[in-house]
Amino acid sequence: MKDIFGKALLDYQNGNYSQDLITWTNISEEDELPLPYLFRDYSEMPKLEQKALQLARGKVLDVGCGAGNHSLWLQENNFNVKAIDNSKGAIEVCKKRGVSNTELKSLLDETEVFDTILLLMNGTGIFQELSRVSIYLKHLKSLLNPNGQILIDSSDISYMYEDDDGVMWVDINSRYLGELDYYLSYKGEKETPMKWLYLDFKTLKTVCLTVGLQCEKVMDGEHFDYLAKIFKL
Repeated sequence: MKDIFGKALLDYQNGNYSQDLITWTNISEEDELPLPYLFRDYSEMPKLEQKALQLARGKVLDVGCGAGNHSLWLQENNFNVKAIDNSKGAIEVCKKRGVSNTELKSLLDETEVFDTILLLMNGTGIFQELSRVSIYLKHLKSLLNPNGQILIDSSDISYMYEDDDGVMWVDINSRYLGELDYYLSYKGEKETPMKWLYLDFKTLKTVCLTVGLQCEKVMDGEHFDYLAKIFKL
């Protein structure tokens, strides 16, 4: 990976903001991802994110922390929080912004245990493919203290496969409809394509049960998205 995301975050943090990130997928056209949004404070966050932060308790792991928005709010509210990301640039930005405990690492390399694990901004994306969800969930389960919780959000994107009459057009022999190829570019430079997973709640709940986890929906968002809480059975 070229860490284009991290480069963009560093540009904004260092006062060199001139362009936004461009994102697209194999089923959607190019769209701008404004850099200021990636530095939002609590008042600018979607209600799902605000609710997740409100539910946080104990020692917290912020997975895919990005610019550190969630970790900073938790820190300011006296939480013991650790922020991790596999983007070197994102971790540099977190440190510059004052996140006190942050580390460059992937989720599967984490070994500490926590009371709350946050996976926000389509947290299921990190799972990449439906076949890998159970692998990640088993690992997340191993990172939970007794009575610990995972707070995760995602979206049911089946609506993107509907025509104007509401009829879904999906090849039943193709991959799960939430498995997307995700593309990113910044200042004319393209990132290596990534696999990204949007997971509907029913499927997430089903996979959780297969690995000994309970999954409850906390709330629905404004556009086919939801926040879920996962905990040990």
